[in-house]
Amino acid sequence: PHSTGWFRRLLHKPKPSSAESLKSSHSSSSSPSSSSSSSGKSSSSSPGMSLATSSISLSPVSAPDISASDSPRWDKSYDVCICHNEGDVELVEELVSYLEGQPESFRCFLQLRDAVAGSAVVTELCDAVQNSHCWVMLITPGFLQDPWCRYQMHQALAEAPMANGRTIPVLKDVDRKDYPRELRNIYYIYMALKEKSFRQIRDTVMCCEYPGDADETSVLWDE
Repeated sequence: PHSTGWFRRLLHKPKPSSAESLKSSHSSSSSPSSSSSSSGKSSSSSPGMSLATSSISLSPVSAPDISASDSPRWDKSYDVCICHNEGDVELVEELVSYLEGQPESFRCFLQLRDAVAGSAVVTELCDAVQNSHCWVMLITPGFLQDPWCRYQMHQALAEAPMANGRTIPVLKDVDRKDYPRELRNIYYIYMALKEKSFRQIRDTVMCCEYPGDADETSVLWDE
């Protein structure tokens, strides 16, 4: 009888090993959620992670502020100097109007408009070339036949002989074979559609202001 009673009590008594196993199981099952919560908290509060996430999301749409007072833009008097033949003045005036009407309000030097009365023509040109970030050369049949235009081209090349993106040739109604030999190592914009070419010129001037972006715009050249 004593053995029978002892055996029954043993059957009804909870096993310590089962309880410990259940506790251990519960602890291990709650651990991931706790770890996940902790990880989530760490992720949202970590300055490094927040900064990285913010940087990644903003970088595609961020743009340099060329209007800032410490911008290298203000190191020179003009953003762009336009070199052209007098017969193309109407097209050049349209281009200048487009560039100056952009949100950046590019400062253009147009000789017929901006040269100081009474000063020497060559002096005005040299000053404009030296005090401009880049030079747009509208190369047309008239440009190729005008010694004064070639002089302007040589002045620009002398200012930046390594073709570092500051010289921007724009071809209009000129065959590739007639492209000036002095510019053969420089990509050019071919003006077929005026509106598209104006936009390409604007983008290239922006790259001149910030050379780090030049590779992104060069794909627009020489179409």
